[in-house]
Amino acid sequence: MFLNQLSRRLVVSLALLASLLSLGGCHRNEHAASSVPVDTASSPAAQSCADHFVGGDAPQLTNPKLSVQTQQLCFKLFSVMDSGVTRTPLWSAEHLEAANLAAAQQLSRENSFHPEDRLPPGQRAELSDYARSGFDRGHMAPNGDMPDRESQHDSFSLANMVPQNGENNRHLWASIEGAVRKMAKREGDLYVVTGPAFLGSELQRVGNVLVPTHLYKLVWSPRQKAGAAWFVENSADAKPNVIPIPELERIIGINLLPALSEQEKERMLDLPEVRVNAGRRRATGD
Repeated sequence: MFLNQLSRRLVVSLALLASLLSLGGCHRNEHAASSVPVDTASSPAAQSCADHFVGGDAPQLTNPKLSVQTQQLCFKLFSVMDSGVTRTPLWSAEHLEAANLAAAQQLSRENSFHPEDRLPPGQRAELSDYARSGFDRGHMAPNGDMPDRESQHDSFSLANMVPQNGENNRHLWASIEGAVRKMAKREGDLYVVTGPAFLGSELQRVGNVLVPTHLYKLVWSPRQKAGAAWFVENSADAKPNVIPIPELERIIGINLLPALSEQEKERMLDLPEVRVNAGRRRATGD
């Protein structure tokens, strides 16, 4: 009943999204050269955009209302689909590899939140949108996954951020991110797709950026050929609900793993138990 109610509420919320900002066309763009200095001796090789996706196929927006003012951006170690309506990513995809995570663990955090200059000013989030909003700038592709300064800087692009409840971001969500990293080290590699959901008829906004009602993190294991997703409310007291991939795709209106059949997506991956207290030791958001 919980998931069916969310699916029905999605129809209402998508209509509201389309009316909040003016309409525009869809377009894509590849990763521009980074202005961040790179230590080529220690920096991992950049993945191609296709490397970020299972089978090389990027997620597909199955609900046409989501396609308004969208632009796909390719970064060194992850890709996002940015929405000029929500001024957030609709999804952020990464291929986690154990070697990169080992390097990331040794890298100190350097905050470098910045607007994404590849997006039109009228369709992107700005630092001023989040100022004094009461929300964290929550990473979708986490800073803690990034093994070098260039990819770390990429992760602080506002095109990779959503307004996130601070308690959620620093505790439950940080624990989910940490659990995925541990799993990737054990599995060798994982494909992960993370993003927001905007459900219901009463959506909040900070500046020009819409606040998601829910967040999701999909995990696919190539070794086990199975996957599953966390789907949580964007609130301080959220619980870590685990759902099948096809159910998540129906709720959000996105085919997250188009290279896989419905039968392949149905095979459930046993996601690790999330211990919320672990998130208090290290926050990965704002």
